[in-house]
Order: sequence, then C-alpha cells, then structure tokens
Amino acid sequence: MKNSQQNANSEDSSNALIDIAQKDVDGVLKLFDTTLEGLTETESQRRLAKSGLNEIAREKPKKWYVQLLKTVTNPLSLLLIVLAIVSLLTGSPTAALIITIMVIFGGLLRFSQEFRSNKAAEKLREMVSTTTAVNRQDRTKSTTPKEQQGITTGTEIAVKFLVPGDIVFLSAGDMIPADIRLIVAKDLFLSQSALTGESLPTEKHVDLIDKQEKTPLELVNLCFMGTTVVSGSGTAVVAETGGHTYLASLAETIGGTRVRTSFDKAVNSVTKLLLRFMLIMAPLVFLINGIVKHNWVEAFTFALSVAVGLAPEMLPVIVTANLAKGAITMSEQKVIVKNIDAIQDFGSMNILCTDKTGTLTQDKIVLQRHLDPYGKESLDVLKYAYLNSFYQTGLKNLLDVAVLDRKQELASLDIDRDYHKFDEIPFDFVRRRMSVIIAETGKDHVLICKGAVEEVLKVCTQLQVDDKILPMDASVHTRVADLQQKLNSDGLRVIAVAYKTIPLEQSHCAIADESNLILLGNIAFLDPPKDSAAQALKALKRNGVEVKILTGDNALVTS
Repeated sequence: MKNSQQNANSEDSSNALIDIAQKDVDGVLKLFDTTLEGLTETESQRRLAKSGLNEIAREKPKKWYVQLLKTVTNPLSLLLIVLAIVSLLTGSPTAALIITIMVIFGGLLRFSQEFRSNKAAEKLREMVSTTTAVNRQDRTKSTTPKEQQGITTGTEIAVKFLVPGDIVFLSAGDMIPADIRLIVAKDLFLSQSALTGESLPTEKHVDLIDKQEKTPLELVNLCFMGTTVVSGSGTAVVAETGGHTYLASLAETIGGTRVRTSFDKAVNSVTKLLLRFMLIMAPLVFLINGIVKHNWVEAFTFALSVAVGLAPEMLPVIVTANLAKGAITMSEQKVIVKNIDAIQDFGSMNILCTDKTGTLTQDKIVLQRHLDPYGKESLDVLKYAYLNSFYQTGLKNLLDVAVLDRKQELASLDIDRDYHKFDEIPFDFVRRRMSVIIAETGKDHVLICKGAVEEVLKVCTQLQVDDKILPMDASVHTRVADLQQKLNSDGLRVIAVAYKTIPLEQSHCAIADESNLILLGNIAFLDPPKDSAAQALKALKRNGVEVKILTGDNALVTS
C-alpha cells in the first residue's frame, strides 16, 4: 500500500514537471506568480510556511534508548547474555552476575561515548548551511564592484529557505538547490550522474528540443536537486522544493544499510568460532563425563560450565575500553567519532587519500609572478588577468581572489570609468579555460582568456613580447612549456593569459570565438604548505601508512 502511494506521488510530480517544462518563460512566471525580480520577503515567508523547508527527509537521530539497546545486541554480547541465563538456570548465580555486569559495563561505556559524539555531530550539522544566489525584491542589496557594473549575482541565502517561485542564479560548480525551470541559459552543462548514472555532462537549454519527451530527466529546460553545474551559467525559477522534488521521490524508495566493516566481520568471526567450540566441546564433555561417572545430571552441569568457561567475559569490556580511549584521544584533536568501531578501521589503515589544497597547504593562495611568454615581469599580464577575474561570474576560486588582491599595483586602472562587461564564455572542465569580453571606452571589444597553459596554447596563434606581436611556432611552444615546467618545479601553479580584439558589430560571443588568440603571458601562484604537513607525512610513513594526494595540480607542483 505504501509503495503504491509512493508511485502515485512520483507520477503526479513527474506530470507537474512535464507541464511546467512545456510552458514558455512568461507562462512559467505567471504559473508561480513571480517576476524576474523575484519574490518579496513577505511573500517568500508565506510560501515557506505553506511548502516547508527545502530539505530532503533524512534519517533522524536514534532515540537514546534505541542507541543503548544497540550496544548490547552485537553477536558477542548476545552470546554472553545467553550464557548468563544458562548459568542462572543451572544454579550458578555468581557466574551469571559476573557475565551480566561485564556486558552492562561494556554496553554503557560504548553508549556514553557514542551518545555524546552524536549530540556533538548534530550541533555541528546545524551550523552548516549551503547557500544559493537568489533574487528577492525588497532584500537589502550589497554594493560590490560587480553589482555596480550591472553584473547580476543575486543575494546569498540558505538553500533550505528557497520556495517555489524564487529566481535563482547558477554558475559552474554550483549544486542545483531545488527542482528548477530554466529561463536563461548560456553554455550550461550539468552532471546528472547522481540521478541517471550517466557520467557525461548534459547540456541544458531554455526551450525544449523535443516536446514529445516523456520523463522529466529528458527535458532539457529542467534541472534537478542533486545535480551540479559543470560549466556555463543560467537563471531559473524554483518549481519544487524539499519533499516534492524529484530526488525526494527517489529517496523514498531507496533504503540504505551500513556496510559491515572489517571490525564487524572480525567480531562476528570470533563469535562464530566460540560457538563452534562450544557446540563441539560441550556435547563431548557431557557424553564422556556421563559415560565415565554415570551421573548425567552432574555431567550436564559440568558441560555447561565448560561452555561458560570458553566465553571470554572480559572481551567486550576490553575491546570497548580500548576503542573508547581511542575516541577520547581523537576528541582531544577536535575529531568527533560517532561510531567507536571506526577507531579500529582507522587504526588498520594502510593507504590515506587526501586533498592537497587546504589540507596539506594553508589554503591561502598568493599571486607570485606575472610574466610575459619569455619569463619577464609584465604589468599587462596582471592587468588583463585582473579584468578577467573581476568580471567573470562563473566558477569562483582562490586564484581569482589572489589576482584581485593585487589591485594596488594597477594604480592607473579605472574600471568604473573605462570598462564594462560585454559578454562571457564560462569556464568548463573540458576546455579548462574561461573568457570575458570587455568593452573599453572608444575601442574594440577585447576577449580576455585565462586557463590551463596547454589549453590556452591550443587556441593561440600569436604572442606578445615587449608590445610586439610575434607569430607562434614550435620553438615558442617549447619555450613556454619550459618556463611552465620551471615555475612548477618551484612549487608554483601556472595559468596562461591571452586575448584578442572583437569587432564592435559582433552581438555576442561563443566558444568558437576562443581562437586565433594572442598569448600575453602567465600568472603563477604559490600555495604554501602548512607548517605541520611535513611532520604529519613523516608520522604516517613511520606508522606504515602510504599517502596518496588527490589534486588537480600537475605532478611537479604536487611533489
């Protein structure tokens, strides 16, 4: 009955989304009683009260008595409880009491540690909030330089406060905050692998390509919670939130069970071994003793005593005490251990895969060099990189922040007076570059491209050195590659900067315009390691743990 209800709700949700996708932009705005300027705060609060928070139902924390019961329901504890009952029934109350005390003490020790950890984890979860850029009519607007230039960035609010009818803005790297209908899209590609299993990005458009498509996931103007923006940018109206989203309908039909760890398997293995010994030894002792002494009652009692003696009553306490001590030691290092069994898994680790930026490094990137293609300091490279970082609205990262921090070196640059943004070709992880098109007063538009050196070089046919434009040939490629390798060897991350002029009559730009560029030079960044990184790596190696670094940087920078 429950599954039938879930299927009916899922079908209703799909039909509603298909209907929304088939309407034009004006029809969608009218349907949700909203405008491109977004909702007012008053209206959003009213809708929030009606629709509820934009959150997917997740597993609720277990009640304390459920957690307490769980601590004594592992196979070894259950075996000891059975033996305690047998001891009591056979006239050995002292043995029963000792076994019971050991089980209770071990369970309470585990419970107290995990209960405190779960409470701390819940408090931390409440402190974490994912945000999205949204238009709200009467919310106080900030006055950042980008907004002064007319670049729409929206106001950041917590995703859980989104309501149907909100206008949201998307850029590369963003998570889709709800089920949304696109009203503006530019080179927008999404990863929908969480919903479809398809690894390749899917391009999204405002208008339907085929109105005969039958499922919401096939509709190119719909984006779903649980997917992410790979590249491009867009604006959309929120259609469904929280429990009404497509992801929520899938989540209702999916049940998750925790994978058994090596520790769980080891405990079960020990318990099975003890059971085998008991099942073999107890009957043998019973038969031998009964045949020899002809006292079958005494033989039965002695056989049960042997079975009880084979059980390691202290084992649960010893194991739990050691795991708890590990959890306490971790807590002193500000690490919360929700399940103390994880301590054993942590201790048996032999390979550690770790991020680099912010984990082994200080997560404070600094722009160190701005060089022309031949390695000479060039202020033009810094200027063009600054303009690109200032105007780009795509994937926001620490490299752009580091470039913008060098504004003081560009005293003659007056962005408000001399420049405004004309267009943008967003970043994506295939091209590994992005471009902005800048309109400079009294001059042609300029396309400024920055990205991975090898990707930028692919679209360059010339280079600029000392204000001279020179042809790009194989020797130049070699020289640029050698410079990059030298900078990488010094621990610097290198980004190439190139440009070209765009005729004033050209109305817009696309990826195809990233061609025949003029290489201006490179900008090089330093991400210094943490003071504790070397010591930590040595300690891991000393304890037999091999470290694998997961990073987008090349091998020279990483090493």
